[in-house]
Amino acid sequence: MMMYYGNFGGMHLIWWFIWMILLFWIFATPYDIPGQRKRKDTPLNMLQKRFAAGEITTEEYHEKKKILETDLAK
Repeated sequence: MMMYYGNFGGMHLIWWFIWMILLFWIFATPYDIPGQRKRKDTPLNMLQKRFAAGEITTEEYHEKKKILETDLAK
């Protein structure tokens, strides 16, 4: 009869491999996990971001906001 001296027929190596994959997956995956649902920006949110970034003026912002609000009310 053969004795494996606690290796359980190679299971020890397999468990190390599983733990390394698990740790790699936890710490090395990017924050945007593929397949994860993301909330899409509404046109009003995109307009607010453009205004906050300084891409459009105050007048343009108010004009476009008024147009978007009338379109959403329909």
